[in-house]
Amino acid sequence: MINTHPNIVIIGGGAGGLELASKLGNKLGKSRRANITLIDKNRTHIWKPLLHEVATGSLDTSLDGVVYSAHAARHGFQFILGEFINLDAEKQAIYLKEQYDSDGELILPQRTVHYDELIIAIGSVSNDFNTPGVSKHCYFLDSHQQAERFQHALLNCFTRVHQAASQLPEEQNRLSIAIVGGGATGVELSAELVHVAQLLKHYGMSAFTSTKLTIHLIEAGPTILPALPTRISNSARDELRHLGVNILEGTKVSKATSEGFITDDNTLIQADLMLWAAGVKVADFIKNLDCFEFTRNNQIKVDEYLQAKGTSHIHVLGDACACEQEDGTFVPPRAQAAHQMASNVAHNILAKFTGKAPKPFVYKDHGSLVNLSRFSAVGSLMGNLTNNTMFIEGNLARVMYLSLYRMHQNAIHGPIKTTALWLSEKLLRIVRPKMKLH
Repeated sequence: MINTHPNIVIIGGGAGGLELASKLGNKLGKSRRANITLIDKNRTHIWKPLLHEVATGSLDTSLDGVVYSAHAARHGFQFILGEFINLDAEKQAIYLKEQYDSDGELILPQRTVHYDELIIAIGSVSNDFNTPGVSKHCYFLDSHQQAERFQHALLNCFTRVHQAASQLPEEQNRLSIAIVGGGATGVELSAELVHVAQLLKHYGMSAFTSTKLTIHLIEAGPTILPALPTRISNSARDELRHLGVNILEGTKVSKATSEGFITDDNTLIQADLMLWAAGVKVADFIKNLDCFEFTRNNQIKVDEYLQAKGTSHIHVLGDACACEQEDGTFVPPRAQAAHQMASNVAHNILAKFTGKAPKPFVYKDHGSLVNLSRFSAVGSLMGNLTNNTMFIEGNLARVMYLSLYRMHQNAIHGPIKTTALWLSEKLLRIVRPKMKLH
């Protein structure tokens, strides 16, 4: 490294970014061998695969989130609240956007942060493919703020239907929710919605029954969960249909209106709430940075060491990273990929301090799991680690799915605090409601 105390800057506090900051903070920050800085536009971290539970009220961000500043104090790095907007690779500087409060008062001015090593882990956002009306009429699940916004709208709809039960005939007093995108988010959200609808009778909304809820899951491709093995897709489809979800495969949406989605054949799918969960891309502003090579989804192309092509001292990990594998495909944008990339970048940065050679990144697919709320789970284990893939479902799959979150907690907190968090969650279930009602 060039400096005695090099500045290692990580942009993005998602799964990969927070894990990397924790690892480097513990190894280099606490011993003051380097200055580790994590930058994020939010103050708290929520594991992105759990955002569908935030959207239904099954998960409370005020209780289950990680506060960056507090976590940084315990793990030897500093946290800067800020939104990344530009980069000067020659000057090794990044620029953060000014921030205002809800009244328009300036909180933070535009700032410049210099780095010796930069890691970009800004994640991805939903890709609406410029479909007319989607940005205006649809909810998204790219952040916990968006998930909470959907949850508030959902509670209002539940309340409206419950209140009107004695005033309107049942056929006129229903709640219709349409979700575009049959990937993991859309599938898991559909099941979670059924679950919370069944809980309402315990919290003063006995007039809201499952017969009043219609869920449309719309997928443009021939099958839901298109990136996963056929057996997983079939099992998930059977379970969702058993729960009453209306699955529309091979259905392309041409536009969104205030009444619902319009398909390519001009059919209206009526909906009171519409959510878009089809496709991902990196935020469009990234294309303004001329020092990178990009894919059509705005991902930054990297070499075998996860270093951005054509640059020095800049690594990319997570959903923003386009890492080509030996078979010509790119590493999929999954949480397990971000976790593995964070470990690889941490290893290579630490190797610079000891004069060791960097290690090329090789993605290992450990399989895929899809959680269908409290009803079931399906998935495959081992992936390319063995010659065969083991299909699992039911309680075993649910246990394995829940263990993924524990693995993430362990990566950022360590085993002792992870165990304490697990015990505290068990105790909190005794005193708090099963869903967030505010």
